[in-house]
Amino acid sequence: MKRLRMLIFLCLLAAGAMAADAPAHADVLLKHGSSGDYVWDLQYRLKTLSLFDQEMTGYFGPHTRQAVVNFQRKYGLPADGVVGPATWRALRKYSLNKSEMDIMARVIYSEARGEPYKGQVAVGAVVMNRIRSAQFPDTIRGVVFQPGAFTAVADGQYWLTPNTTAYKAALDAVRGWDPTYGALYYFNPKTATSKWIWSRQQTVTIGNHIFAR
Repeated sequence: MKRLRMLIFLCLLAAGAMAADAPAHADVLLKHGSSGDYVWDLQYRLKTLSLFDQEMTGYFGPHTRQAVVNFQRKYGLPADGVVGPATWRALRKYSLNKSEMDIMARVIYSEARGEPYKGQVAVGAVVMNRIRSAQFPDTIRGVVFQPGAFTAVADGQYWLTPNTTAYKAALDAVRGWDPTYGALYYFNPKTATSKWIWSRQQTVTIGNHIFAR
């Protein structure tokens, strides 16, 4: 079972590598019969959420429509199978496209590559929690590159090449695994000097990191 899951994951990465990324804030109306880069983007997002199990083709066919309906039902949207502005907003909030998944994997690898797997997923969960929070930017690029947000961005470690484990942790975080219980911050108690971070409500300790709201 573990080998099968890894094979499926690697296939997803390979498929995503061939997919073009549509602009992050595009609100192009998509429906049955649509095709092109925006549909690639849509299918990749749905695939990361385990809602689309077909080959990514860039064509909006019946399988894509059903996946959209399932997504809309899951997140309380009108289940009409059409991807309009409201569905795009929810997709950006609860999923990542190919280039955004690369950003997530880089953050996880550079910030937590020495941590247990659960701790790596936890860092990804913090990123997703920030995207969904009104206190932070609503895109992964905005969250990750917000000045002072991540030490690895400031010191250049962000640009290290992430490994397969980092991508797997990114996928688990996007799919909703949150070992942090809604944390928006994390820090290493051995190195943290900020009094402010110690004032936050702590939720859990995983590996070398304390997670907090």
